[in-house]
Amino acid sequence: MFDNICKFIAENFSDDLATWLLGSPLSLTVLDPTELQLDPIRADSLIFLQSEELILHTEFQTDPDSKIPFRMLDYRIRVYRRHPQKQMRQVVIYLRRSDSPLVQENTFRLGETFHSFQVIRLWEENTPQFFHHPGLLPFAILSNTDDPEQVLSLVSRSLETISQKQVQSNLAAATSILAGLVLNRETIKKILRSDIMRESVIYQDILEEGREEGREEGREEGREEGREEGKEEGKEEKARQIALKMLSAGFPIPEIAQFTDLSPDAIKELQRQQHN
Repeated sequence: MFDNICKFIAENFSDDLATWLLGSPLSLTVLDPTELQLDPIRADSLIFLQSEELILHTEFQTDPDSKIPFRMLDYRIRVYRRHPQKQMRQVVIYLRRSDSPLVQENTFRLGETFHSFQVIRLWEENTPQFFHHPGLLPFAILSNTDDPEQVLSLVSRSLETISQKQVQSNLAAATSILAGLVLNRETIKKILRSDIMRESVIYQDILEEGREEGREEGREEGREEGREEGKEEGKEEKARQIALKMLSAGFPIPEIAQFTDLSPDAIKELQRQQHN
C-alpha cells in the first residue's frame, strides 16, 4: 500500500517531487518501466520520470532491503541501454525509521565495478520543506520531528487551504495512510477529516480492490471446496482481510461494517488485534 501511495504522489505531483529531489521544478513525464524490460514483480514499486535530458528514478522503501544497491546498478544499466544519451538521477527514499546499516548504503561494489546513488531517510529530513509544495505534504509526518501529532495537525490545516477538492482529497488520503507508519489510527482520525478523503481516487481504489478480492475469493473457494459452507468461510475470511485493510487506511467502522457485512463488534475486535 505504501509503495502505491508514493507512486501516486510521484506521478501526479512530479513537479513538486522534482523540486525537492533535483532542486528545480523540472517538467517530467512518466516513463513506463516495461520499456526497460524490468521484471514484472518489481515494476509496481518503481517510479521513472523523464525530461528530454534526464531520467529521475525514485524507489520508496518502507523497510531496509539488502538487494537495493545491486538493484540500483541493474536499473541504471537498463536505462542506459534504452536511453544512452540521458543523464540519470537515482534516489532511494526510506519511509520508516530504522537503525539498520542497510539504510545507510548508497553504493554497490563488485570487483572493479562501482556504482553510487542517493539515499534519503525521511526521518532525518527537515519538516518545513514539505510544506512548500502541496504534493509533498504527505511526507511531512515522516520527517524529523519530535511531535508527529502536531505536524499532522499542520498538514491538515494546509490541506484545507487547497482549493481543488480532488487534489485536496487525494493528498488527505495519502497523508492518512503514510501517517499510519508513526501514529495510531485513532489519533489520525481525530486530526484528519474522513469526509474529505472519501472522494479520493486512493479511497476508491481501496474499495474497488476490496470488491474484486471478495469476488475472486468467493469464486476460488467455490472451486476448491465445492461446498457452500467452504465458500461462505472463504467470504468471511476475505471480509476480515478487507476490513483490516480499510482500518489501516483510516475508514470509519460504520462504513467498513456496511461494506463488508461484518458487525461493528467484529471490526472492533480486528482493530484490537491489529494494535496488539
